[in-house]
Amino acid sequence: MTAPATPARPVREGGRELFVGRGLTKTFGRGRKAVEAVKGVDLSIAEGDITTIVGESGSGKSTLARMVLGLLPITAGTLSFDGRDVTRLGGAARKAYWRDVQAVFQDPFASFNQFFTVRRLLERSLRLLGGARDGRQRMEEALGHVGFAADDVLDRFPHELSGGQRQRVMIARALMMRPKVLVADEATSMLDASLRVNVLNVLTDLRDELGMTIIFITHDIGQACYIADRVVVLEHGVMVEQGPAEDVIFRPQQEYTQRLLADVPKLHEEP
Repeated sequence: MTAPATPARPVREGGRELFVGRGLTKTFGRGRKAVEAVKGVDLSIAEGDITTIVGESGSGKSTLARMVLGLLPITAGTLSFDGRDVTRLGGAARKAYWRDVQAVFQDPFASFNQFFTVRRLLERSLRLLGGARDGRQRMEEALGHVGFAADDVLDRFPHELSGGQRQRVMIARALMMRPKVLVADEATSMLDASLRVNVLNVLTDLRDELGMTIIFITHDIGQACYIADRVVVLEHGVMVEQGPAEDVIFRPQQEYTQRLLADVPKLHEEP
C-alpha cells in the first residue's frame, strides 16, 4: 500500500478536491422532514490510486457513489472532474463524463440479462460508442484485463458462469469504455470469500497495469486493508477520517474507525 504521489485526475478548479459540499438531501413525502444522506464530504481522489470508501450500512457510501456517477443530484457543493464542475455539464459533455467514469455494482446477477450471451452484452456497450470499428479489439482487450480469453467466454450465458466470473464480465463491460475512473460499489459483497479475492486482484491489476483510478466502496474494512492506497471512513453521511491506508488502518485516530478495525479477524490471535 502506498500513499498517492500525484495530483488527482479528477480535480476542482484551483485545487485538488474531487467533490466538495454538504451533499445530498432527500425529501420523503409532502410535509415530511428532509433527510441528509451525505452531510459533508471534502475529498480528493489521486490518479492511479485505489481509494476505498468504507463504513457500515447506512453510512452514505452508495449515495456518495451515485452522486459521483451522476445518478443522484447534488443539492450543495460541487463535483469536479478534470477541472470542470460536473454538476453543470449537459448534452455531449455529460455523455463524455459518463464514458470516463464507469461503474460496477453490487449484484452481478441483476446486472446481467439472463438471455444475453457475453458477446451480446458487450456489443450493446459498443452502441454507446457509436458501434466502434475496433469493437472486437476492445472486447478482447477488456476481457483480457479481467483474465478471460475472448473465445472462451463470448458465447457463454450467465448461468454458465460463476458469480465471480459474472462480476469480472461486468468489469470488462465497464472497461470497454476505456474509462479514467472506475467506481466499484460493493462489487464483492455478494460473492463467496474465495471469489472475492479474484475480483480484488483484478482491481489491483487494473491499477498496476493500466494506472486506473478506482473508487472502491465497501462495508468491509478488511478489504480496504487488502487493496487500498487511501481510505475514507464515513459514519452517518459524515467523513470522519481519511488518509493513506497504512495510517488509517494501523494508526486510526477516530473511535468509529477503531471499532470497524476491531471486527476484522486477526489470524495470529488464539480463538
